[in-house]
Amino acid sequence: MGFSTSISRFADYHRRNGFRATIHRIGLAARRSLFSSRSVLFYCDLSALTSSTTHLPSSLKVERKRNAAEIRPQDLQEITSLWNPTLAQRNIKERFGLGASLWLIRFEDHLAGYGWTLQSCTVEPHYFRLGPDDAHLFDFHVFTQYRGQGLNPLLVTQILHNLSGECHGRAFIEAAEWNQAQLASLRRTPFRLLGSARKFTLFRHTMVFWGADDNVRQAQDTVGNLTRPVTNPRTSGEKP
Repeated sequence: MGFSTSISRFADYHRRNGFRATIHRIGLAARRSLFSSRSVLFYCDLSALTSSTTHLPSSLKVERKRNAAEIRPQDLQEITSLWNPTLAQRNIKERFGLGASLWLIRFEDHLAGYGWTLQSCTVEPHYFRLGPDDAHLFDFHVFTQYRGQGLNPLLVTQILHNLSGECHGRAFIEAAEWNQAQLASLRRTPFRLLGSARKFTLFRHTMVFWGADDNVRQAQDTVGNLTRPVTNPRTSGEKP
């Protein structure tokens, strides 16, 4: 995330929540960046999934949107109002321009959460290169009033089964190591642990540092040479 974007996000947060909450937010972000900056990566072999659909409760529905025109105005307003609406709208436009899909989960026809997928590449520089038949899942969010009901693993699992009908490679997703709720959620999906890593991007080259654990060897066997610099045509991957 660029410096100007960070300033804009914190300014918007200050407008919504006040000075004291903003200072706390800045401190929390700094601590996470300095001391908990590793991500935990997961993978899923899409070809191993046996079905293109899963059974959802009758109160839930998953929808796929391939362009902004397909999104209900009310849904778009809810998604973009989470933080700076101008930047959020820009990100949505950029992602659809790259061919990304936005997946919505509804509870009794009310928007409860969403997530993004992109095939063969990532929006921002990643930990390794994706193959043409791989997919990246990113920026999942469940609205506050619907949390604690297991919606995120249901949405992720539904997406994976849908993607298995069109992608025959692997799906990848990551979560910050401090985000225990997201990590627990991903363990309830077909995703499997790949490893943990940090990455730093400098002059469009990404340096990846893998954790010193047993999963590194598995990660290298799974996706090949992961330690070489990664160059990606896009660097703006802020969450809408």
